[in-house]
Amino acid sequence: MSEDIHGGHRGRMKQRYLSQGLDGFSDHEVLELLLYYAIPRADVNPLAHRLIDHFGSLHAVLDAEVGELTEVAGVGESTALLLRFVRDLNRRYLLDKQEKRPSLAEPAAAGKLFLPYFYGIQEERVYAAFLDDDLRLINCRLLFEGGINYAPLSVRKLVEAALREKATGVILAHNHPAGQAIPSLEDREATLQIRSALEAMEIRLLDHIIVAGEDYISMEECGHFRR
Repeated sequence: MSEDIHGGHRGRMKQRYLSQGLDGFSDHEVLELLLYYAIPRADVNPLAHRLIDHFGSLHAVLDAEVGELTEVAGVGESTALLLRFVRDLNRRYLLDKQEKRPSLAEPAAAGKLFLPYFYGIQEERVYAAFLDDDLRLINCRLLFEGGINYAPLSVRKLVEAALREKATGVILAHNHPAGQAIPSLEDREATLQIRSALEAMEIRLLDHIIVAGEDYISMEECGHFRR
């Protein structure tokens, strides 16, 4: 009888989603719908509430690490992996939707390119976009991964990557996961050092984008490229 009740409820929830989309769903109902695919036969409504109560919001649940999720009663490894997968899948979706060889002549275009690369990322990372003579993207590569407050910038590694890509221009980007999109003194000093090293190889450093959440700034646009 219990399985019939839960099955009927699940069927109604799925039909509601098919007819209305997610707009009419509360956060715990969205989570409940997702949990159906990790826990086939059980009432997952209490678990959805428990997760929201524990982490404070739907996005915080989906941003949580596997180890943090499994600390919540009723969440096993498979459930935690599914929840974590949603965030990473969304990031992959956003990256795959991008134009393959966009022009990055404007700071707004560079910001649009880089934002999905940092979606849901909790540690500091540094990416480089390598450009051709027409300022079109050749490739975008992850250069470094660091802790939340530190990402080592190896000038030699960046220069070697730019030469391999046959790039004539480079735009750097890194994130401040726990802060604001404001360049630190270290950011400015490292940027000028990298610009000088690239110039010696006749490669231009066109910009350095700082990302924090959905916000970003262009160091070139803000005047931080002045020596």
